[in-house]
Amino acid sequence: MAHGRGGGGMRTAQVSDVIASFQPVRRFGWRKDERPYAVTSLDFDDTGEYCIVARDDETLQIYNCKDGTQFKELKSQKYGVDLARFTHHNQSIIYGSTKIDDTIRYLSVHDNTYIRYFRGHTAPVTDLALSPSSDTFISASLDDTVRLWDLKSPNAQNKLNIKSAYLVAYDPGAVVTAVAIIAAQAISLYDARQIDGAPFATFDLREHEATFMHGRAQGGGTATSRHTQGDWTKVEFSNDGKKLLVATSGPGHYVLDAFDGPLIAYLPKTNGTTSRISPSLRSRVAPSTPATPSQAANRTGGNVTGTGDACFSPDGRYVIGGSGEAGMLVWDLDLAIKSSQGEDVDMTSSSKSRKGKVWDEQSKVLLPSHTIGEDRKDAGMASIVRYNPRHNLIASADKGVVFWVPDVE
Repeated sequence: MAHGRGGGGMRTAQVSDVIASFQPVRRFGWRKDERPYAVTSLDFDDTGEYCIVARDDETLQIYNCKDGTQFKELKSQKYGVDLARFTHHNQSIIYGSTKIDDTIRYLSVHDNTYIRYFRGHTAPVTDLALSPSSDTFISASLDDTVRLWDLKSPNAQNKLNIKSAYLVAYDPGAVVTAVAIIAAQAISLYDARQIDGAPFATFDLREHEATFMHGRAQGGGTATSRHTQGDWTKVEFSNDGKKLLVATSGPGHYVLDAFDGPLIAYLPKTNGTTSRISPSLRSRVAPSTPATPSQAANRTGGNVTGTGDACFSPDGRYVIGGSGEAGMLVWDLDLAIKSSQGEDVDMTSSSKSRKGKVWDEQSKVLLPSHTIGEDRKDAGMASIVRYNPRHNLIASADKGVVFWVPDVE
């Protein structure tokens, strides 16, 4: 079964059977009548049928994943838009504001009207995460608070005061909330129902940051003074709840054991970084004259935020991420885990551009086992990467959006 020219992917194929064959099949780029823009967030609805992106031209774009078409455009020119997330109903979304104030807005996609406003943050929101099992969600902000909300109420249910807690995530069972405390280089785990209490676990990443963000990782690119503790861009649990991904805008990503915190693997970006700034550098944009086309065309050059250029595959075995160039990298975590358990596994890469051993047990460095789309001009830079929750379809984004599906011919 070959891929089509739209989206859709293959619902039933195991990820391991198709992961090396993903190719870009649909690209949504700038139209001739549009000013250039950059995508700042990307999300799928629960059914996997729709994909929503926020752009820094103050619009929301919704795409149909099944037929690979644009479904709807929504504008938020008064308040700006970022961190767009579907609720459990694909006709409503929440998103953060980038202008005027720091209110979180709850919008009906059907008729483009606001359902509710969630006020309380006094500085830009840096992350939003919806509970997998209910209508509650959490937000993080530059005001050094993490807040728990319910879609049915405009008032926060709980508030956690903690400095530089800029990234948040739910585990798949909606029992645990992970909070990334960037200044402390730590991940704290809280009871998802009562985040204002003390964390029941904290994972300290300072040693890993000192090792890997200063150029000492094998095969991991050259770190620069720009790769600092503020470069974390995303935290994400695997669907089995056993692993925790800490994505960075620096030279690589971390995968931790989600129960006890030890490093499972460090994943170097072998071709450089994707140059998105960290959540700690988000700022509210004052209403002003839109950027000129030449200014807008260069906005991805280090001053545009993003929501992470790496994600887990649905089975939790792989991490897929931007390569720093066209195409994407695939890291096979089974190689690290099985090797650490003493199993005999093939450690060689099948990538066209990289040969040789991909896992080093002592350093915990896991090189990519596959590189996909590197020879395709339509692949583009992957500054944001998400895997569809219901289909074998990956969406990547930078100055446009690209849908990837397997080619199994």
